[in-house]
Amino acid sequence: MDFVETKVIEVGGLQIGGREPLVLLTGPCQLESLDHARMMAERIAAACAPTGTRFVFKASYDKANRSSLGSTRGLGLEEGLGILSKIGSEFGCPTLTDVHLPEHCAPAAEACDVIQIPAFLCRQTDLLLAAGETGAAINVKKGQFLAPWDMENVAAKIASTGNERILLCDRGTSFGYNTLVSDFRGLAVMARTGWPVVFDATHSVQQPGGQGATSGGQREFAPVLARAACAVGISALFIETHEAPDRAPSDGPNMIPVDEMEALIGRLRAFDALAKSA
Repeated sequence: MDFVETKVIEVGGLQIGGREPLVLLTGPCQLESLDHARMMAERIAAACAPTGTRFVFKASYDKANRSSLGSTRGLGLEEGLGILSKIGSEFGCPTLTDVHLPEHCAPAAEACDVIQIPAFLCRQTDLLLAAGETGAAINVKKGQFLAPWDMENVAAKIASTGNERILLCDRGTSFGYNTLVSDFRGLAVMARTGWPVVFDATHSVQQPGGQGATSGGQREFAPVLARAACAVGISALFIETHEAPDRAPSDGPNMIPVDEMEALIGRLRAFDALAKSA
């Protein structure tokens, strides 16, 4: 099957989609502090610089979908959005955060360029409409329980608000207990909707609830899946990173050490260029 060309949307001065070069949506899973976010943004920018790769800095102010009540959730709406706003201004990069409630959409859109809809909430109509009405770009993750062709209905809810800055993101599909599997046919299926497609390499290797009170993961396979997705031809790659993943407050087992990112990005850009030259 040939490369499926999508629409191109604008995100904070970046063009995403069509045959535009791969854009990274990258950063730590959870915001920890302003100093930590600055350090991560600096290291990500340095990793992207040799290939001229464009990136959107992502981090969450609240991780509401945790495995257990005792898991840390983050800095909260006000402090978290303040940090993301500062990072965007200081580094001149777009920023992304996820939202869980309709009333969080407007303040998140004031601080960030991209609002992300978590996979578990991708069919929540009120949340999708509130996000769309902000006018921000929307990255909506495909639920682990949905088929890729079901995302056309999800995107239609957002587009009904007049907002056509939509990204569709695959993060794996439920495969038995505590396991996800990636079906790369789904990337082409979602691209046929016309919306730019994102592949989430790090959550696709997550083992939901796999450690009992927390989720596990197999980060060694994230680069493998990322290469495969870039070979299919995606518009953007979502990939979380941290300077010390094993000490991260959330999703550590999935995240790529930031000192490995430069080499990985170089390989991914080669696969991306090959796919989009066809």
